[in-house]
Amino acid sequence: MNKARWLILSITVLLAVVALVEINRVSIQMRKAEVEKVKLWAKAISQKAQLVNYSEEFFASVARDEHRKMQLYTNILRSFDRMGNDADADFSLDYVRYIVDSCETAIIITDADSIITVPSEWAGEKLEGRRLEEFSHNEPFHYRIWGMKMTLYYKESKMYTELRNVLDGFNKSFLEEITNNGVLVPVLVVDSLQGEVLASGNLAKDEFDTPEALAARLCEMEAENDPIILRLPDGQKAYVFYENTPMLKSMRWVPILYLFVLAVLMVISYYLFRTARTMEQNRIWVGMAKETAHQLGTPISSLMAWTQYLEGKTFTPEYAAEINKDLNRLETVTHRFSKIGSVPELEYESVCAAVSNALGYLQTRSSRKVKFVTSFPEEDIRVPLNSYLFEWVIENVCKNAIDAMEGVGTFTVVVSSDSRYVYVDLGDTGRGMSPSVQKRVFDSGFSTKPRGWGLGLSLAKRIINDYHKGRIFVKYSVEGQGTVFRIVLRR
Repeated sequence: MNKARWLILSITVLLAVVALVEINRVSIQMRKAEVEKVKLWAKAISQKAQLVNYSEEFFASVARDEHRKMQLYTNILRSFDRMGNDADADFSLDYVRYIVDSCETAIIITDADSIITVPSEWAGEKLEGRRLEEFSHNEPFHYRIWGMKMTLYYKESKMYTELRNVLDGFNKSFLEEITNNGVLVPVLVVDSLQGEVLASGNLAKDEFDTPEALAARLCEMEAENDPIILRLPDGQKAYVFYENTPMLKSMRWVPILYLFVLAVLMVISYYLFRTARTMEQNRIWVGMAKETAHQLGTPISSLMAWTQYLEGKTFTPEYAAEINKDLNRLETVTHRFSKIGSVPELEYESVCAAVSNALGYLQTRSSRKVKFVTSFPEEDIRVPLNSYLFEWVIENVCKNAIDAMEGVGTFTVVVSSDSRYVYVDLGDTGRGMSPSVQKRVFDSGFSTKPRGWGLGLSLAKRIINDYHKGRIFVKYSVEGQGTVFRIVLRR
């Protein structure tokens, strides 16, 4: 039973360790996956920031190009004063139209009184109000043509304006996309001085609502990951501080939590085993008390019977011999129980003599329908033995055999040996045992008898295995045919 418990405990611990290793492996894999997500997110933010900067540079270049074309257009108009013939003027006007058409720039030309001369659909109207505001985003060009003061206003081309609107929307959502990320990364976007929060995500406001709290929070984030430097669309510099996701942080505690649960289970298992052991010891002590009463009952009852029988009769040597047997039995029982719980002394004694003594006492007190058969070798086999305890083992096995045969059958004892071991086979012709009973027959508290305490064979195993360093086991048992126990002792 103890071996089974230790085996179960060992398997439980082994499974727990395997589970811990597996959980730790999965935790590490999940942590790596989360780290990769954060890195990919940070890389995407950096690339998107570069895209925004490139877009800004592109539109700045387009704006410069349109300004250069308007400057060229104005220079050509100024040159009209120096042109002397109509052919050159016509050529210049064609060139002007080509420049304007190629850049698709909307222009308005006014005279000194702000009256529109170009385009023709607005000619004669005064440039003012909303139209003036719309064409005043860029610096106008002033020039003279044929002596008259003229002013050229222009605004970006339609395509440029549409692309610019798309870019403005893109830039507007840029910080929102940084903070409202799909991987739930806690993030803070601050200005170049790291004193103002431009955007935040997956963080409570009270974590950075004061300068001190903001500085402390940025320090914590920087300790986990280096901040990302951004160039925002308005040209200012910003820093993106971020830290690991909550899941990534919680995965660190999974192995520790599992170890804690394992420790709790180990403590509970320990107390359960200790409780079971205490209950087993209680059963053993109760069984010992019953066994003591049973062992002492037989010689005491015999002595009481002799006392009643001898009243008024002459005491003879035969009577004295029988009484001495019972007194010796009492002494033997006393010796047996005095040896339990301590290390008994072993002396080289005859195995056959010890078996004969045990059987001799039981044979005269058993049913005559039980036949005792012995087979001993010719040589006197002596091994380190405690005869009091060894005889107790033979008696326990013999009593169980008589009970199994229900008082009718043959009990056989065969003693044999080789160069290393002595074998004592104890067989009966009783009802036998099933395989499940054979596995538990030596367990403390296990008994197939209605009033049995399951102590006899348990004590027998302890005496043979622990005290004599031998073995006792079921060699053979078939239901309906009988059982053979074998005791193995070292020579």
